[in-house]
Amino acid sequence: MHGLTIRYAIFIASMTGLYLSVAMLVPAALDLYNGNPDWMVFTAAAFSVGAVCLASATANRGSAAPFSRRMGFLLVNLLWLTLSVTGAVPLYLSGLGLDMADALFESVSAVTTTGSTVIAGLDSAPPGLLLWRSMLQWFGGIGIVAMGLLVLPFLKVGGFTVFKIESSDTSEKPFARFAVFVRAFFAIYIGLTLACAILYAIFGMSGFDAVNHAMTTIATGGFSTHDASFGAFDSLALIWTSTLFMALAGLPFSVMILFAVRGRLDALRDPQIVAYIGLIVVLSIIVALSLRLSQGESFAYALTHAAFNIVSVVTTTGFASSDYTLWGPFVIVIFFVATFLGGCSGSTSGGIKAYRLVIIFGSIRSGLLRLIYPNSVRPVRYGTVAVDSEMQRTVFLFVCAYIGIWALGSMALAATGLDVETAISGSITALANVGPGIGPVIGPSGNFSSVGDPAKIILIFLMLMGRLEILAVLVLLMPAFWRE
Repeated sequence: MHGLTIRYAIFIASMTGLYLSVAMLVPAALDLYNGNPDWMVFTAAAFSVGAVCLASATANRGSAAPFSRRMGFLLVNLLWLTLSVTGAVPLYLSGLGLDMADALFESVSAVTTTGSTVIAGLDSAPPGLLLWRSMLQWFGGIGIVAMGLLVLPFLKVGGFTVFKIESSDTSEKPFARFAVFVRAFFAIYIGLTLACAILYAIFGMSGFDAVNHAMTTIATGGFSTHDASFGAFDSLALIWTSTLFMALAGLPFSVMILFAVRGRLDALRDPQIVAYIGLIVVLSIIVALSLRLSQGESFAYALTHAAFNIVSVVTTTGFASSDYTLWGPFVIVIFFVATFLGGCSGSTSGGIKAYRLVIIFGSIRSGLLRLIYPNSVRPVRYGTVAVDSEMQRTVFLFVCAYIGIWALGSMALAATGLDVETAISGSITALANVGPGIGPVIGPSGNFSSVGDPAKIILIFLMLMGRLEILAVLVLLMPAFWRE
């Protein structure tokens, strides 16, 4: 790879770290206001990280390299590594007693919006530290949408937008001016966060809880200020509010932008949206009926908690209103399967994502029909548009790699001494960026604090791979990538 490309990627990553170091002053100010000594930790981290990033940016400053596939692959990996390491510094320096593996795990879980945590005693943790975790997830959500809409489609690595397939005029650019798109995206992202925070406060959360939970809801991250997550709030209104905003955050931001800026109602007919909403509704009703029949709960109670937890898992948010692993083996299997699904492309959620499921189903259907009618032409369609062979190949390549990495991750975690249930569910919950796994150790009522450092390192790698769509990481391991 050309040296100018590497230097320019390092320069951009260093500037990103510099901006994040400035953001550390926000939790520092909060702790100072509350008389908590952790303000010194965030201040020291801000200046030390800022100095390192500024020095790196200065050393690598120069002419901009032309954007290319290699630049894109290198840049997205460097950006997430920079965010992860930078975000871990104040966590490591805090008085919580986190070692380097714990701090990096918590930071990676935040910026990838996974939501797994190694911190116990959140209810009594310093407010600045709780806010920092939420801010990392919120920033990570911005990066995820930007990457999914702007970078990955160009790299042809699983990236997909409504503009490419479901536009009435495929030659038309979504917006003539890029600035219009950026403003619309930030307006919607910030607007949803503010609306969510206001409703949380109206329905009973404290202002601090409302702001933190709003940021992690819209980022589909799932970090909470309480060990019991949403189980700490005994309010149906809060649960349904969170369910609504988690579901909205799982929708494509490209569709929201087209709808908000251009009034494009036809964008709402995107097939992945239909599949996404349909899966949520069907799974929620099945779980609610199972809970009603097996545990005798009222249907209203069962549907409320079933919908909340299903939406939380499908959107890979990871909030929990109760320990759904106590609802019986049938429900546990449903939640385990839901862990794979994910929301829509171009959203803050992880997982396989709904558009891939639509294309896979269409490919299987087309293949079966060709077995019956061997001479017929059966194109795979996404809505009314035929999906080209390159897109089909990319989707199947991703899914095969996804299943393979999950299997390898499960074996690697088991080799560290974890039990089968924890290893298998831990691997997929990290890869899908969901948060809680299955079982008493890492389930909805547990956390990852008891997991050993070797297992945490494996989980860190899986979280990053899942967030960067796997192929964008694997390509860096190819020797050909680094040749001129």
